Amino acid sequence: MSDDFNMSMRKFLKQVGVTSQQAIEDAMRSAGDTAGKGYQAKMVLTIDGLEMEHVVTGEIKGRDQ
Repeated sequence: MSDDFNMSMRKFLKQVGVTSQQAIEDAMRSAGDTAGKGYQAKMVLTIDGLEMEHVVTGEIKGRDQ
């Protein structure tokens, strides 16, 4: 794969990671007491024009207060 492809993919994935973490932290703060709770999370990645869908699931544990 080309360097341009690799750089654009890494830039996109970095943006996904950073903005997703911020959104999760905001949601946890807004939820109040999340200590000791687990939340099922799902990330769905689609790419228009490639008919591609990638799903990642996992658990995010609540914040300690």
